Amino acid sequence: MTRQPPGPTPGTLAPHIPADIYRQAEREGRPIIIVHTTTATPRRPARTYLVPLGIALAAAIGVAGTVAAILALFEFAIHTATVIGGAAGPIGIGGLTFKLTRPKK
Repeated sequence: MTRQPPGPTPGTLAPHIPADIYRQAEREGRPIIIVHTTTATPRRPARTYLVPLGIALAAAIGVAGTVAAILALFEFAIHTATVIGGAAGPIGIGGLTFKLTRPKK
């Protein structure tokens, strides 16, 4: 009984072994050793990291700008309401009168 080499992994092909060498190794009972050299996986270029990082940074700056604009609009609306409330005096609706600002006493 001869020892069979492990088969190739799925998706890869085993290197070629000449038939006469294979049969001779089977007759003599020698193990068949296959040395298959692989190349090192290439490093990923910096672009693969910089592009998503740049997109994320641009999105973060955009969100920060949007929040700043919303806060500026809220502040403007509050100041406008305060000026109008101070100038208009009390507001009456249906017999109820509301004074929008505190008296300056």
